Amino acid sequence: MTTASTPLTHRFREVMAAVCTPVSVVTAMADGLPHGTTVSAFASLSMDPPMVLVSLDRGSDLLAIVRETGRFGLNVLGSSQSELALNFARKGGTAKFTGIGFDLEETVPRIPGAAGFLACGVARLVDGGDHVVVLGDVLTADAAGAPPLTYHSREFGTHAALG
Repeated sequence: MTTASTPLTHRFREVMAAVCTPVSVVTAMADGLPHGTTVSAFASLSMDPPMVLVSLDRGSDLLAIVRETGRFGLNVLGSSQSELALNFARKGGTAKFTGIGFDLEETVPRIPGAAGFLACGVARLVDGGDHVVVLGDVLTADAAGAPPLTYHSREFGTHAALG
């Protein structure tokens, strides 16, 4: 068994830091209050039917809410939204939404200005080590056409097409 201090875990972490990933905020509602967390581990899964997958820490408060409600939003952040990414990456429950507006769409919080938004119903939860992979059926999708916020080598950036 490997632990966070083993050489393999360290090398794995370094390899994964070199992978450019999109940055999103996963959102859900509980008791009339919005909750959210920043993730970089999500991807499209299927076009027919439209599905995505997102990985949430097994101990995440948001995961417990997603399990209970069976719904989540995926707010794909735009290149100008790194402060939002940092805000939602910290601990704090509903305090993360202080001063941040949102709309409800399909019963989940939608963050205005995001480059893309998906509202999803939970299709299945799959255990994966210290995380749980949430498979989501896409209920609604909206793209704003803004450049995406990405994370690479522990820094935020955006995509730039090759010349």
